[in-house]
Amino acid sequence: MSKLAALPVCLIGYGAIGQAIVQRMAGHSQVKISHVVVRNTSVALPPGIQAVSTVPQDAQLVLECAGHSALHDHVLPALRRGIDCAVLSVGALSELGLPEALENAAQEGGAQLHLLSGAIGGIDAIAAASKAGLSAVRYTGRKPPMAWRGTPAEKQFDLQALALTRQSATIFEASAREAAAQYPKNANVAATVSLAGLGLDVTQVRLIADGSQTENVHEIEMEGAFGTMMLVMRNQPLPSNPKTSMLTVLSALRFLDNRVSRTVM
Repeated sequence: MSKLAALPVCLIGYGAIGQAIVQRMAGHSQVKISHVVVRNTSVALPPGIQAVSTVPQDAQLVLECAGHSALHDHVLPALRRGIDCAVLSVGALSELGLPEALENAAQEGGAQLHLLSGAIGGIDAIAAASKAGLSAVRYTGRKPPMAWRGTPAEKQFDLQALALTRQSATIFEASAREAAAQYPKNANVAATVSLAGLGLDVTQVRLIADGSQTENVHEIEMEGAFGTMMLVMRNQPLPSNPKTSMLTVLSALRFLDNRVSRTVM
């Protein structure tokens, strides 16, 4: 019996997440990163991986880890051509009309779009519970005050004072869609939670600059016909990029493993 060829994957983006995925997938017996879509195609890649500017016509599976613009530039065209796509930049779906455009593109091409859970857990429970009806879903994100530099919070709060005094302040409280608009770097988790459950306009988001924290903390509260759930996660950062959760990379690896596994969880 001949050995089955490894599933080729076209990766979009080669930042900290893309590099970690390539590194961790090296030597995988059933999946191989065959192409990486990048702006600069002269970038140095490991042997056997080709740098390209667009998704190849014969691609079988696309994994996006490049940011919101990649969904417009590469994921939409790939879906229309019938190529299954998985995305980590789920926060991009807070853009009005984009979820429908992606759905239509997948329908047109007969492809499937996978929204990966990224840095948050419990998405399977939220999606399952929504089948019986949810009454409330609330997401709270806590970060050390200085982690909110470069956001609207920096103009409204003395972040350094909060850090020095180990105090906390709620810097934002509104819908997931508004959170994505004002705090786009925190949009992926809030959008993923909302899309699994009540939607972007109903899911409530609270963001906190917490001087007592040294980690990024995610909290989900959910109520519905199923009962109640409270989830708290304290994520470790990706060693090569402290602003990115290690779990984001691991969720992509799990997806790739599931594509070739006989038993899927």
